[in-house]
Amino acid sequence: MKKGILYGIGAYVCWGFFPIYWKSLRQVPAIQLIGHRILWSFLLLFAVILFTRQWGELRKTLNSKVIGIYSIAAVLIGINWLVYVWAVNANYIVETSLGYFINPLLSVLLGVIFLKERLRIAQWIPVILASLGVAYLSYVYGRLPYIALTLSLSFGLYGLVKKISPLGPLHGLTIETGILCLPALVYLIFVQTNNTGAFLHTGLTSDILMIGAGLVTTVPLLMFATAARLIPLWVVGLLQYITPSLQLLIGIFIYKEPFSYHQLIGFGIVWTALFIFLVENFLANRAPSEPLPEMGEG
Repeated sequence: MKKGILYGIGAYVCWGFFPIYWKSLRQVPAIQLIGHRILWSFLLLFAVILFTRQWGELRKTLNSKVIGIYSIAAVLIGINWLVYVWAVNANYIVETSLGYFINPLLSVLLGVIFLKERLRIAQWIPVILASLGVAYLSYVYGRLPYIALTLSLSFGLYGLVKKISPLGPLHGLTIETGILCLPALVYLIFVQTNNTGAFLHTGLTSDILMIGAGLVTTVPLLMFATAARLIPLWVVGLLQYITPSLQLLIGIFIYKEPFSYHQLIGFGIVWTALFIFLVENFLANRAPSEPLPEMGEG
């Protein structure tokens, strides 16, 4: 279990430091960054599939139903990646962290709506509290926190699709990035040929970081997949808050994004909801065997 916890911490810490990585590429348009992230992620994942001799197994799973499911997942994760990278480089790191704080509660609500899951009475309390927190922050911002809501909704729906998908994380993400790879490659070739592409035009460091986007996407995912098989689901649930917590601290203390007293109240309401959610979930699900989660980073 100790090994699994270390893998889990490693995955969530990597995701938590993502803002610093994407900020170092702020001179590159977000859509180009996502194009490179998709391209290099697919190439790396495909190399892992070949190296581990899983290509034959993966090829046997491909049919119209599988392609359809993972096409939906690909669109959702593509939206999530694009909005996240744009938001980080547009100085909305604090709001992105809010999206991943409320994501677990939104996922519960999506389960009720789409999977006809039933919530215990105590589970409705954090859902209602989180809604009040978002409403309060909307009042503070003078607008809906649309970045946070887009990130949480896209990732929540992505998790919903993955819940009914038949493949594991490695095969699933390989298919998803493979589906996105062709349009990404066409777009990247287009911007390179009309001299608006950042690759090979913004310095060696930027080029290395763009290629490295594939590595920083796949390594935490594989670490998470390993952790999920070694530790209980409630431990995974606790560890996942490392990511938005780090993002929030990075946004406030490294990039000096504003964080007012009123924002603290709004976030505090959401944190209280999460605390209640985690305690209730822990007390209600201390069964000896638990299902393994299927998830990936935003």
